[in-house]
Amino acid sequence: MLSTRRSARRAIPLVFCLSLLLVGAAQADSLNVRLVGTCDTPGYALGVAVKGIHAYVADHSSGLRVISVADPTHPVEVGCYDTPGLAGDVAVVGNYAYVADGTSGLRIITVADPTHPVEVGYYDTPDWAAGVVVDGSYAYVADNNSGLLVISVSDPAHPVEAGHYDTDYAVDVDVVGHHAFVADYDSGLRVISVVDPAHPTEIGYIGTPGSACGVAVDGDHAFIADYYAGLRVISVVDPTHPIEIGHSDVPAMAEDLAVFDNNVYVADHAFGLRVISVADPAHPTEVGYHNSPDPACGVAVVGDYAYVACFEAGLQIYQFYGGGIEEAMSDERRAMRVPATVVRGVLVLGAVGSRLTMSNGV
Repeated sequence: MLSTRRSARRAIPLVFCLSLLLVGAAQADSLNVRLVGTCDTPGYALGVAVKGIHAYVADHSSGLRVISVADPTHPVEVGCYDTPGLAGDVAVVGNYAYVADGTSGLRIITVADPTHPVEVGYYDTPDWAAGVVVDGSYAYVADNNSGLLVISVSDPAHPVEAGHYDTDYAVDVDVVGHHAFVADYDSGLRVISVVDPAHPTEIGYIGTPGSACGVAVDGDHAFIADYYAGLRVISVVDPTHPIEIGHSDVPAMAEDLAVFDNNVYVADHAFGLRVISVADPAHPTEVGYHNSPDPACGVAVVGDYAYVACFEAGLQIYQFYGGGIEEAMSDERRAMRVPATVVRGVLVLGAVGSRLTMSNGV
């Protein structure tokens, strides 16, 4: 199925990136957010991390792509590494990129020279590595049916499993202090103590009305991308008793999110980027958005810029500029195609979903 879809794309790798300057140009379907630059990728962009002047894109069958964002209006690919699996998520710490690579587990790639990424080590996880975050000398991997894996990366060339906790269906993970917060799909949010990495222990949980696909923790709150149920705001002041205190719907399906400066940036599968203020966490309010012609699968935020992994459209860079006016829809957007809906574990109309929907082996 992938080969059929890929045949509709270019037959040779992209060697340069399209830049998009929109000064003075009308944007379609947007409020307080402008698209400033794009960089297509040869695969399906599912996850993104930003460090310094580089964005790192988990590009499904095309592995890790390294894109210079020194000038956000002119992003350009400067390096790549073709992982053996299907890259769905990436975290970058120090000189290493940690890639959740589906059935190929965790791949550790040195990006000391971003133009020549090189794999230095890997750990073959039992199931499907869907999400990854690194804290200290440990990588925490959401490994679908195998739950949360805690992997020591103190020696990146020889990562070893330190411990694990078997959740229902781990999709994404964030770590703050001694707690790992796992987006566990139909089982909602799981709070796991990792004070002893060799013996992770669940200390709290809360069900969510949708399917928990992404999680980000900021201060006393965990924010959940809950697919059809939008954004859920969970108080974790007492991590043993997480409590939902607010929520905000999104037009389609919330797949991933990032938090910055009292705003949550949500990758909404069929409607691009949504910016939701959580200055009052009990009453989240949408303050900006920008529709995309392609499914938004992953998002990272640095300053005023949101970096969105957009399935077939690659990396898209948006700027949230605060107070503005809603802009009229252009003829081009009126004619844009609507992407196929993707449901976890099932491919609808031939579409391949985000990093969370890969356990069917596609």
